[in-house]
Amino acid sequence: MRRHTEQSKARAEQPEAAPAVVVAAALVRAGRVLAQQRAYPPELAGRWELPGGRVEPEESAREALIRECREELAVEVVPGEQLGPDVPLPSGFVLRVHVARLAQPMATPVPVEHAALRWVDVTDLAELDWLDADRAILPDLKVLLMAARRGAAGCAGAPKNPSE
Repeated sequence: MRRHTEQSKARAEQPEAAPAVVVAAALVRAGRVLAQQRAYPPELAGRWELPGGRVEPEESAREALIRECREELAVEVVPGEQLGPDVPLPSGFVLRVHVARLAQPMATPVPVEHAALRWVDVTDLAELDWLDADRAILPDLKVLLMAARRGAAGCAGAPKNPSE
């Protein structure tokens, strides 16, 4: 009996394993954020999300964000601070969004794995059919874009299409 109690106590003292993380980039340029439209799976095709993906074992969130943007957008990014709280995902993962910028400001992201890309202004955020997890971060994204808009006053805007 004592052995069982000691094992239970030891388990209770161990920290819970951190949830698996999916990172996403709030990639901002000239007061707009880059959104990408899902091409698959069929049940998500046509919906919008921020670029990103799973953090692999032995990889930091920063490394994962850089890798995912390279794979999905064919650009290098510089990750910054976390935007908003972690968003629980149905799979047991959490979505963690980070503000990011293009390492080369004039780089042109391309939709390597997605149907389309779009630079979205704060006034256009609500127009897109966002994935539920990304929709949860929209209030924080609005604040970020409003601040970016104020800071970019007088600067040339980002193109509406990534290829411009």
